[in-house]
Amino acid sequence: MRPEDLSLREKVGQLFVVRPESLEPAIRYDSDAELPPYRLQAVSDGMRRRAEDYPVGGILLYGHNIDGPAQLERFIADLRALPGAPLLCIDEEGGRVSRIANNPAFDVPRYESAAAMAAAGPEATCDAARAIGGYLKRYSFDIDFAPVADVNTNPDNVIIGARAFSDDPRRAAPLVAAYVRGLQDAGVTACLKHFPGHGDTLADTHLGYAFTRKTWAEIDACEMIPFREGIRAGARLVMAAHIAAPAVTGSDLPATLSPAILTEKLRGELGFDGIIITDALEMGAITRQYGSGEAAVRALQAGADLLLCPLDLCAAFDAVVDAVRSGVLPEARLDESLERLSPIRYRKD
Repeated sequence: MRPEDLSLREKVGQLFVVRPESLEPAIRYDSDAELPPYRLQAVSDGMRRRAEDYPVGGILLYGHNIDGPAQLERFIADLRALPGAPLLCIDEEGGRVSRIANNPAFDVPRYESAAAMAAAGPEATCDAARAIGGYLKRYSFDIDFAPVADVNTNPDNVIIGARAFSDDPRRAAPLVAAYVRGLQDAGVTACLKHFPGHGDTLADTHLGYAFTRKTWAEIDACEMIPFREGIRAGARLVMAAHIAAPAVTGSDLPATLSPAILTEKLRGELGFDGIIITDALEMGAITRQYGSGEAAVRALQAGADLLLCPLDLCAAFDAVVDAVRSGVLPEARLDESLERLSPIRYRKD
């Protein structure tokens, strides 16, 4: 279906990737830490009704949404049947961020970490990613938010660590590329994260403000090396981080909301013509400074194509609709993103 065949609300919905909990009217939360006890693992009538009004383009499953193979198959089939025919996404990096492999109910290959894959070399990393993609494809996932393309240059970093392949960008780069090739060989779309690099930061963007002091020349000489290699390898998505780079942008604006980072650097200098997705907009680095609606509109204005996990889906969705109707956000901006999404949404593999 072409963008011109969609209503405005359908267009807007295609740009949202959300937790299943965002579609459940009975659940309200202020932090993702509140969600695991709900164990939302099936589609409810309330979810179906909300999806009629807020038809989203993608759904991201977390570990607490997954019980076992039979439940996962039923859940995914029911999620796909919702209005918007959402794509199914997951974080399955290999290591501690692996929603399926860390569940003992699944008989799948398990890997210690990206750093451990790196020790085995690019060919083994490609094989591991192909194996991960194989079981994700078997369960009908479309997108894996992996690999981590960060360079773990700060030993005090609390969020990346062994999720990165290396603290050396030139060693990390071929491993990132190998992971992209292996995952996409298996028919699952890869996503490089967390642009413009989370490895040199101290803070956790889940909790609040994080920044890098580096200039663009310094970032380009380190963090961009694996990102460039991953893009050359064919990565179709890049995830933007909520990291401020004041020496690059002249402000404390998170990269997720920064035209200078997303449009000038990622699109312009790196030549990336694929899909830019935000990191989760429910994270503290965003919610402590912006409402759900403002963050969604500003991310699209900055050049993002997909809006991941706003804290309040309805407020974010309605704000984007209102921004288009008022002329604050041109509808052509939505159409650009929809065109970029078409190869993933309508591919035949």
